[in-house]
Amino acid sequence: MELTYQAFCLLNDLYDRARGRTVLPSAEGCDEAALLPRLAQEGLVTVNPPAITQKGEEALEPYRVKGAVILAAGPSTRFIPLSLEQPKGLFEVKGERLIERQIKQLREAGITDITVVLGYKAEMFFYLRDKYDVRFVFNERYSVKNNIESIRLAGDALCDAYLCCCDHYLTVSPFRTFEYRSFNAGIATADRINEMYVTCGEDGRILSMRPGENGGTIMAGHVFWTADFAEAFLRLAEEDLHTGIYDHMFWEWMVKDQLEQLPPLYMKKYGPDCIFEFDYFEELRRFDDAYLGETHSRIMGNIAKVFGCSEKDIIGFRNISEGLTNTSFVFRIGDEDYIYRHPGDGTANIISRENERRSLEIARERGIDPTFICADVQEGWKISRYVPVFREPDYASETDSEKVVAMLRRLHSLPVKVDYGLRPWEDALAMEALLRQKDPNCMAPFEGLKAKIHALYEKTLGDGVQPCFCHGDTYCHNWMLKPDGDVILIDWEYAGYADPGVDVGYYIVDAMYDFDTAERFILAYLEGNRDETLMFHYMAYTALIAWYWFVWAMYRESCGAVMGESLYNWYEMARKYAEHLCAE
Repeated sequence: MELTYQAFCLLNDLYDRARGRTVLPSAEGCDEAALLPRLAQEGLVTVNPPAITQKGEEALEPYRVKGAVILAAGPSTRFIPLSLEQPKGLFEVKGERLIERQIKQLREAGITDITVVLGYKAEMFFYLRDKYDVRFVFNERYSVKNNIESIRLAGDALCDAYLCCCDHYLTVSPFRTFEYRSFNAGIATADRINEMYVTCGEDGRILSMRPGENGGTIMAGHVFWTADFAEAFLRLAEEDLHTGIYDHMFWEWMVKDQLEQLPPLYMKKYGPDCIFEFDYFEELRRFDDAYLGETHSRIMGNIAKVFGCSEKDIIGFRNISEGLTNTSFVFRIGDEDYIYRHPGDGTANIISRENERRSLEIARERGIDPTFICADVQEGWKISRYVPVFREPDYASETDSEKVVAMLRRLHSLPVKVDYGLRPWEDALAMEALLRQKDPNCMAPFEGLKAKIHALYEKTLGDGVQPCFCHGDTYCHNWMLKPDGDVILIDWEYAGYADPGVDVGYYIVDAMYDFDTAERFILAYLEGNRDETLMFHYMAYTALIAWYWFVWAMYRESCGAVMGESLYNWYEMARKYAEHLCAE
């Protein structure tokens, strides 16, 4: 029997009442008094008392929800610092883990076929399989694509199924055993800007979607997709796999752009304080005051210990774009801002945190990096003062190059000798060994270039250039040019006693200077002394340090990081300079 939507809603309500289930009500409702007599005539309900009959339950059966997909792959970078330690779906809110609360709410509605899409720190969710008999799908590209890829990978599990996000907190379960049509949950708001707002027709069908308005109805919470809607969306997702237009967008943007081509999608509105999404840590703190005190976060504990304060005094979190090696965020205590550096996965194998701390102390003592406060050599975290106003050097500016060169000469003249330092050729070989453990043939395509790099390295040995205290990572993002003229050099992970060509060469590499510009930069560093042996040395080290960072990038990608264009740029600079110098 095919039901009207209003008849379905009443039967669905009576079905849940008969089982004593309290379900989060939507704003739709139905005219029970008007419907009961008609449905009673059809034998679907009784009137006194209002109750669903066996025939009514049979009429609902074609609308049974077949399953649910919970998206849990993303790293939740806005939810720092807690998301650095565990995925947001595993946070406890009001004494219950977010994802477990949703799974239990789904199971209470009889929905046991539950698929969880994993990516970031996937292993932390593995216990769910034994505890709730869920199925896992793995999104290995969670760091380079948004949740459309997770949806695509879930595939047929989305047909006649709920689509949920693991970080939603639903005060009362909204999940039903039966659903009639595709919909997105939503709430009315007057103060949320970064959301997708909708306009609906009288029947609740979504007619348009617009981001970033100042008030109205927004898409928030769970979703239900009938088979026809899911299949249509999956076709679009499959097409985007090749075009990549939506790689960095949430799935709602694809729906917005293709709304007229997709089957009807409706809005199911809920009242205030029913559906919560915690995009930022401060939002969670406001909702659950347990997070004002003990957050059970090692990061928060580290900060509190360093500053001798309570965790509730640590506020104002904001993300800094993830670096190539680590992830950092800004926090505030009192009126001062600071930066917390969280080490990247796999960095312990290639960076000595003890050596880094010693280098930081030297740089602070000599006034080269006054931002450093403290660092932990065991866990690899670091706290620094935040510099609010500065700019990075412009690679095309000769004035900025002069400032950089002056600082490098000052650094390299320090009477400091330590028993560690970057050795680009030997260190690249060590990283190759780590790579070969995972893929014995990984370097085969680059053996010719490697031979040229080695030949250049051999020619620099014994040419009179002496090692000195070096920074090791002199690309533009580690320089701060302040308005008062001060120059600060930060991030000393690769610092130590090394060949000065490491610092001079890497600035050239990251700037991707051509040969003439590189020679001018080197000549400025040498204060106009155009010694051909020295010029060759620094040009050779440009190729050598580019090779080092290329191998480093391959290793970091083997650990799950995404190097993107940087990996190619380092390869290209190593190739270009090696071929140029070997041809002379």
